[in-house]
Amino acid sequence: MSLVIDTLRISTITEELTDAEIEIFETLFTVSCYKAGEPIIRPGDNKQPDNLYILAQGEVQVKIQGNDGESTIHVLKPGELAGIITFVGGAPSQHSAALYSVGETKVLSLPSAKFDELVCSRPMTANKVMRGIVRYVHGIVRHMNAKSSELSSYIYRTGGGY
Repeated sequence: MSLVIDTLRISTITEELTDAEIEIFETLFTVSCYKAGEPIIRPGDNKQPDNLYILAQGEVQVKIQGNDGESTIHVLKPGELAGIITFVGGAPSQHSAALYSVGETKVLSLPSAKFDELVCSRPMTANKVMRGIVRYVHGIVRHMNAKSSELSSYIYRTGGGY
């Protein structure tokens, strides 16, 4: 199998796709290789393409800028997504996190314009992919809500723990 196909099979965005649809979807991606510490996305970079990124191999640190410098808030694993905001039409200025390669990393990249072509030629396939993106984002929101609730419980000592 190809790296792209193998990665798409483990990603939430293709959960509803048939094997034939995954093969069609595969042709829209390019693979980029990054060395340890190399930036993939930087906030405020107005030249950043409106690509959807899917981690294929390695790990990627998601960092945000705080008062004390950059802090890692998440480490992406293979199959996970990045660049969703600009991919769905947001401005590059809306990027608040930077992505850095951890070791040798391979990332799939899908330009928004290529996905738009899929929307025109295979609307049901594109719809299934968009539902997968929504499920992925919903998972992030659920995780963050759980962390927020846990933190609130810790701070206000509700629920008996800590």
